[in-house]
Amino acid sequence: MDSASPPEVSDAKPSFRKPANDAANWKYRCHSSADMSDSSSSDETEASNGARIMADAEEVVSMEEICEDEGGVEEEEQLDDWGDWGMDEDDSEPSYLCLFCDLSFASSHTLFDHCRAEHHFDFHGIRRALDLDFYGSIKLINYIRAQVADNKCWICGALLACKKDLQNHLHAALTLGKDVKLAWDSDIYLKPFMYEDALLHSLPPDEDGEEDYTATADKEDLMRELMCAKDLTDICIGDETGRSEEQAVDECINNNNHFEMTVVNGMAAVEDFGTSCTKQKDKQLRIAFDNVAAREIKSINEDYFGSYDSFGIHREMISDKARTQTYRDAICNNPSLMKGATVMDVGCGTGILSLFAAQAGASRVIGVDASKKMAAVAKDNGLLLEGRLNGDACCSSGVINVVQGMIEELDAFIQVPPNSIDVLVSEWMGYCLLYESMLSSVIYARDQWLRPGGAILPDIATIFAAGFGRDATSIPFWENVYGFDMSCIGREVLGDAAKFPIVDIVDSRDIVTEAVPLKSFDLATMRQDEMDFTSSFELELKTDIPKDSVNATPGVAWCYGIVLWFDTAFSGRFCKETPCVLSTSPYCTETHWSQTIFTFREAIALATSPSPSGDDSAAVGTEKCPAIRIRSRMSITRAAVYRNIDISLEITAVSLDGRKRTWPPQIFDL
Repeated sequence: MDSASPPEVSDAKPSFRKPANDAANWKYRCHSSADMSDSSSSDETEASNGARIMADAEEVVSMEEICEDEGGVEEEEQLDDWGDWGMDEDDSEPSYLCLFCDLSFASSHTLFDHCRAEHHFDFHGIRRALDLDFYGSIKLINYIRAQVADNKCWICGALLACKKDLQNHLHAALTLGKDVKLAWDSDIYLKPFMYEDALLHSLPPDEDGEEDYTATADKEDLMRELMCAKDLTDICIGDETGRSEEQAVDECINNNNHFEMTVVNGMAAVEDFGTSCTKQKDKQLRIAFDNVAAREIKSINEDYFGSYDSFGIHREMISDKARTQTYRDAICNNPSLMKGATVMDVGCGTGILSLFAAQAGASRVIGVDASKKMAAVAKDNGLLLEGRLNGDACCSSGVINVVQGMIEELDAFIQVPPNSIDVLVSEWMGYCLLYESMLSSVIYARDQWLRPGGAILPDIATIFAAGFGRDATSIPFWENVYGFDMSCIGREVLGDAAKFPIVDIVDSRDIVTEAVPLKSFDLATMRQDEMDFTSSFELELKTDIPKDSVNATPGVAWCYGIVLWFDTAFSGRFCKETPCVLSTSPYCTETHWSQTIFTFREAIALATSPSPSGDDSAAVGTEKCPAIRIRSRMSITRAAVYRNIDISLEITAVSLDGRKRTWPPQIFDL
């Protein structure tokens, strides 16, 4: 199970005007340039302001008329209420103030670029994810300005001591979803928080309550999809400009970076394709983009399930004794659960769990997997049930019915009555528990077919966290390579490790803090949105820390990062005779899941004694002032890339005298 390649990091920086009194900001993370085209926003803003002012006038005066009659006395009298309209152009340009710091920008586009790169605030991404309309966007902007004025984090509500601490604390909005209660969903935030906030006048409008639409499409796929339409010329431009069809599609795509085209309630389509575009044509475009996006997901699924067509990966999983033996014990050693039960195996693979269920006395087993291999295995063992579940005659006395396909598409292959499954079993776990997003398929099957009070195996899953020491990194290896010191390479590798999660085995002797539970899931009751979560926890040094984890300076040990693992329990709630636990802990037998490692940008010194002699002038977490605990906050959410997950990590070192030191958040993609 290979993790997806990490996104490339762009060095592009938006241009901005910096006030003289502004302090330098710490740069957390740089993304690629803006989602939307770089059309001049200053012109749009001037037109917007002009329209607002002229609406109050008795007579509408065009820009051309103002320029032509600028020197006339009669026209000057008409324009008395226009204030500074005739001032120098540089003075009249609107200034867009950052939502989080004191920087000002010449356009809203560069402002939002800055917010995304420096403050982890992706306005356009959040607006799309939450389907915010024009008024919802205004509420969001005013809410953030109000929170920042009080030194509060707009996402988690944390209260910080000062604006600088708030900027260091800001993190990505990983837990937002359409079903989340929005803190700014109140009409009080329609009132501008900041006087003459130019940003509120530059937000793109919505129309008729239609949803914003964004899709990332491959150029060739989009071209093929549009060619399937009745009339490509009508859809794109009405052929009024003389452009070829391919040129039209090129222009349509290239108007936004990375082949990304945004149609905001039909407005962008009008601007890009000409005034002859109608809503029907916009709808055709949306269908085209939807089809391309669906094909992308289908392609990812095909690659994912195709990787399991290889017997090598199945051998690795079956050979994982801790994994396979625990499932066998839970299924075969709980006769009151399995005898005569109807069992569904989600993601059955070679069918080893289905075979265990049949062996344990299940009356019927439905194995569902997109792989083609399992039916032959069941047939060779005399357990294959030929025929269908709708009453058709069967050709053998076997109990296993094999369905090749995704669980979400099961109804297209067989009819399984609702509430007819007694036991739902699945080995759905991925790296860091949630990688691969198979848990959502298990929850779907539970909600569709598991009877009330039915069993789900396993039924409890818990993620744990602990701090690891120096020997869990690559530093010791590079310090002595056949007698040569290559520490410079080790330091560079360690720096790279702070950008990407690493799946590897961690020796229990390299764990330097006590383990703490990060998140626990009850599979019998949890909802899919619980897969996205944020957890706060504290790490303290172990009492029995190995001597080789202690620094040369007495009383100091070093923590280089956080390692995650998980346990899945077959609890006594369903497995009454033989409860079991499958653990991927460093303290237990190694499994093919290993552990997932998140490396700090800077190692943190921890005090090994309760009363270390610390230097009050030194930074907390250093050798001269070791910390006594590490306060951590971690968010895990399903990523925009299908089947991936995103992780954000915040850490604060706390000294014995209560002083704190906070590092900028780290963002990882798995």
